[in-house]
Amino acid sequence: MTVRTTLTAVATATLMALMPHAAQAAESYPDPRPITGQEIIHDPTVIRLKSGGYAAYSTGGVIGARLSSDGKHWQDSGNAFAEPPSWWYEYNATGDPWAPDISYRDGRYWLYYAVSSWGTNHSAIGVATSPSGLPGTWTDHGKVFSSERTDSWNAIDPALITSHGKLWMTFGSYWTGIRMVELDPDTGKALPNAEVHHLATRPDAPYAVEGPYVVKHGRYYYLFASYDACCSGVNSTYKIKVGRSTSVTGPYVDSNGTPMLQGGGDLLLEGHGDFIGTGGQSVFKDRGKDWLAYHYYDAQDNGTPKLGINKLNWEQGWPAVS
Repeated sequence: MTVRTTLTAVATATLMALMPHAAQAAESYPDPRPITGQEIIHDPTVIRLKSGGYAAYSTGGVIGARLSSDGKHWQDSGNAFAEPPSWWYEYNATGDPWAPDISYRDGRYWLYYAVSSWGTNHSAIGVATSPSGLPGTWTDHGKVFSSERTDSWNAIDPALITSHGKLWMTFGSYWTGIRMVELDPDTGKALPNAEVHHLATRPDAPYAVEGPYVVKHGRYYYLFASYDACCSGVNSTYKIKVGRSTSVTGPYVDSNGTPMLQGGGDLLLEGHGDFIGTGGQSVFKDRGKDWLAYHYYDAQDNGTPKLGINKLNWEQGWPAVS
């Protein structure tokens, strides 16, 4: 929209404030900030450690670990676990965990993760704790929540948020989309007979939305999710969309008021240039600032998945990357 030059600056600002939030134009998407060292990662979760430095965990290995002193140079640091806990094999024949989420609460680090097999919702989410958040220090506490083939959701891609003293976990992939359950803050596991809230889906099968992450900013909760297809290298079509709600359990809507349960969601970041299929995202805080972590497929490196990090700004009540 073009604003006539005769409008005063005040009138222009007022007009812009009343306009719906516009998704960042493709040509304005920033590249991820430069990093060095071990760049390869998939479904990253990042945290600034209380001891200083940063840890990132990811799909691959027995929850692959990366460490950094400055958030820019990363080194491969093995795995969260030396061996897969035995119960994982019920859900995955190779004991391969997916899409972890790390957080700090009550003097401990909490690591949530999923175990499943491609194309099935016979899946489970587990949890481990650590005093330091470092690889090799995690104690597994078993199953948090699960789904079976008779369920209309898929218990993978966990992420945690605390709201008004209650602990919540978002999760979901395909199978009618994104869900949320309340957890027991003492055990970190789902409350008995916990209600499964429905947060986001798409109008048509296969309901390609997954990897939810909820953050609080101001008076709103913001639901970030990955849409379309991952895991196909340069053919991946992953992109990140977002909606918001005044309640942690929804309903979440985009800037046009379209519910995320009806396919809504503002486009936050998508593939551009050599950075293909941006998604598998999480958000972390560092010195009071919000940062978006995600993976992309490098078009200059045969579609290898790599770590993307961008600052997350807030403009007129909506997030934007820079």
